[in-house]
Amino acid sequence: MIDGARVAVVIPAYRVEKEIRDVLARMPPFVDAVFVVDDASPDRVAEAAGASGDARVRVLRHTTNRGVGGAMATGMRAALEAGADVVVKCDGDGQMDPRDIEALIRPLLDGRAEYAKGCRFHHGSELEAMPLVRRSGNFGLTFLMKLASGYWHVLDPQNGFVAIRAETLRRLPVERLARTYFFENDMLIRLNSLEARVADVPFPSRYADEPTSLKPGRILLEFPARLLAGFARRVFWRYVFYDVSPVAVFFLFGTLLFLFGTVFGAYHWIVNAIHQRPTPTGTVIVAAVPFILGFQLLLQAIVLDIQNSPRAASEPGTG
Repeated sequence: MIDGARVAVVIPAYRVEKEIRDVLARMPPFVDAVFVVDDASPDRVAEAAGASGDARVRVLRHTTNRGVGGAMATGMRAALEAGADVVVKCDGDGQMDPRDIEALIRPLLDGRAEYAKGCRFHHGSELEAMPLVRRSGNFGLTFLMKLASGYWHVLDPQNGFVAIRAETLRRLPVERLARTYFFENDMLIRLNSLEARVADVPFPSRYADEPTSLKPGRILLEFPARLLAGFARRVFWRYVFYDVSPVAVFFLFGTLLFLFGTVFGAYHWIVNAIHQRPTPTGTVIVAAVPFILGFQLLLQAIVLDIQNSPRAASEPGTG
């Protein structure tokens, strides 16, 4: 317990038999419970965790692999049932140092935020420590996640070192969260609908030689569709259902006008280019006007969305 709050740590465990003991050995004394979720791992990670000798460690087993989201759902339910006030996600591969948990949960303990994420990008030098594949993937996904989640100030949305207050966790549809590595992104998107304040907590990058689980093919096939669906859901709940706002109108009509101008203009440009004839002025105007108007509406929607982004109380730009 720390500052009167009970802290539970959830560790989704899959193929981390060699690393899990060291992770558990570094668990801070103020942590009240540690739930290691053996997600049908083919190695002996459950036995390794059970042999840690730490009475706080409880091993939960899945008979079938449910993915990191499924493992977290099991662990988070157990943490809430155990009476935790703060629930932390910490991976079992050693890339996240449990000794950093106190700094991670500090914004929650101080009442400045409901959710905290580790961030590796506060210092430019940290980017050099990130493998090229991870760096490229993170840069591309960061902007898309900012747009989808509405948390424009979050610099490292792909970071899985997170903490959440129990009362906020209870408001989330845990059973409906993504079961794959989209789990953290899905949670962040849904938190915006609740107007939960999110804090970025800087930590150094830690990478071993193990391959990343986020394969480029998986990202290209899964993430764009999920981000688009998450964005649409967030805009509806935040700016239509809970509060009627021009943001939703700007996004909707801006997208329609922008797409119409783009498709209409591209089609006639290609047709006229094939026939080697100039595009009529009227056609150019019909394409340009909705394109420009749509772009302006989208830009205005993004500006308003940025202004409405829930921030931790200590961050710049908050009232």
